[in-house]
Amino acid sequence: MAAPAEPGHSPGFKKPPALLRLKRKRPGRRSDPAAEAAAAPAPRGPSAAARRRNPFSSLDNAPQRAAAAPQPPGAAPAGGDPSTAPFWQVGPSPGSGVLSSQPSDLHSPLAVPQVPSSPRQEFPADWSIKTRVLFMSSQPFSWAEHLKAQEEAQGFAQHCRATETSLPQSVQEPRLCTELRCAFQQSLVYWLHPSLPWLPLFPRLGADRRLAGKACPWAQDEPLQQELMSDWSVSFTSLYNLLRARLCPYFYVCAAQFSVLFRAAGLAGSAVPTATIVPTTRGLREAMRSEGKGSWGCSTAQGRGWDRAPHCCLSSAPGIEFSLPLLEESRTRKQKNSEEGLETGTADGLGGGSSMEDVGEPAPSDDDDDDGSFSWLEEMGVQDKVKKPDTISIQLRKEKHEVQVDHRPESLVLVRGSNTFTLLNFLISCRSLVAVAGPQAGLPPTLLSPVAFRGGTMQTLKARTVSGRARVQGGFEDVFSLEVLGPILPHALHALTLLLGPAQRGAFRALLSPHEPSAAFNTRPAPPQEAVPQDLPACGLHPRTLDQLSQCPTLGKSSLRLLEMKDYAYTWKA
Repeated sequence: MAAPAEPGHSPGFKKPPALLRLKRKRPGRRSDPAAEAAAAPAPRGPSAAARRRNPFSSLDNAPQRAAAAPQPPGAAPAGGDPSTAPFWQVGPSPGSGVLSSQPSDLHSPLAVPQVPSSPRQEFPADWSIKTRVLFMSSQPFSWAEHLKAQEEAQGFAQHCRATETSLPQSVQEPRLCTELRCAFQQSLVYWLHPSLPWLPLFPRLGADRRLAGKACPWAQDEPLQQELMSDWSVSFTSLYNLLRARLCPYFYVCAAQFSVLFRAAGLAGSAVPTATIVPTTRGLREAMRSEGKGSWGCSTAQGRGWDRAPHCCLSSAPGIEFSLPLLEESRTRKQKNSEEGLETGTADGLGGGSSMEDVGEPAPSDDDDDDGSFSWLEEMGVQDKVKKPDTISIQLRKEKHEVQVDHRPESLVLVRGSNTFTLLNFLISCRSLVAVAGPQAGLPPTLLSPVAFRGGTMQTLKARTVSGRARVQGGFEDVFSLEVLGPILPHALHALTLLLGPAQRGAFRALLSPHEPSAAFNTRPAPPQEAVPQDLPACGLHPRTLDQLSQCPTLGKSSLRLLEMKDYAYTWKA
């Protein structure tokens, strides 16, 4: 007879037979085969991997797998969980667009692109500013370290006097070659304004985080800002006068919102001086178009206190004439593709069974229905009942393609000829040239030049040598590297390659890290058939460097990423 249940207690609490049976089954004794199978780790074969499935995925949206291909050792099985693969094999799924631009070889420390197979005696000019260049060679770079005081002083003197150094094709003892070491010091020199040693003045685009917390005594001092801008305006005008006299080949103006590259006549295949600005916005372009039409620029200059500069004179020209070469090129290419698609569709005829939309119908022009005329409303008799859009809205819709390229490389603006002088006056009085808030508030733009100018400070790039051993087929080999840091201008890169060829016996490799916004400076600034004068006076550059920079740019919006010399011939990858 079962014992009566006590109030507040469970009958199973006094005699828990199920719990006692579980306690009798100790680990290590007789075990249940089913329990062992459940507790054993799943095999890593293809059959077990095929059984595993993500419960949060569906068969409808699963990416289509390509044909089976041989997998490298250690790779995850087909259809398996990515967690079973090594960390270097984990990447985005084939159907996702995330990280689609990353190299597939993620386990390598630096994915080196393939170089072209046609070696040449010279590599194309690259007008982007490099932040880091890493030279690697099987020969040591001992000649580039521990320069003597006399060699350093001689290098500075050669730079100031624009002395040309001639080296043999191969230097037998680079470490003992004084001419090589002096020329190396000469190639590291550039000129900068303003000079604030505690602030990194390049790059300026997106540099607010690096400048945060730095001492900026001018941020809240209006008179100090006026003095800085007045001094900067004098240096800026000095550089432009040198460029117009063809004594300075080029210089950069790096502001917080955009960068400007001024080039003298004869460089980059242009017979006239040119200036390129990137990135730009619609507001900046409209301000350039309206330059000289009224007192906007003068009032801005006086409001900032820059009217004391003797050169702050605005041009009376009806605005700055400029072009958008990358945007025009994109429009031309799209129009050409549309015409080719239309011709292809017409040639197919009606027998193909496909409509004209399938072969690419040209998009209707935005100007067809946005001409500002509302006569069709009057024809319908609803002109008083419909609210008409204002002029600004109509203009914005007409220029929607131009607005979409703001802050992008396609927004590059090209100014040619005498309009560069108008641009000089415009930049001096431009509202967006100097930031009004943030870490860069009141800080003038950075001027970078290969030659000396009024108010400029001589600076040198940072260079260091590193040696190590790399694993190769069958063992290890010595690898030597030379790292150069700083704003590496186009002439400096070419000057370094002129030295590395003889010093490294015609074999080295260079990995280049460009400042991405400046890559758009490689856009062609002149028509292909323009006659270019070949006589440039002594502007401080090596004759071979000058010849390279005189050629038309061929890189477009890209820049050099890899440069390799083998048997005194160059190959590269952009």
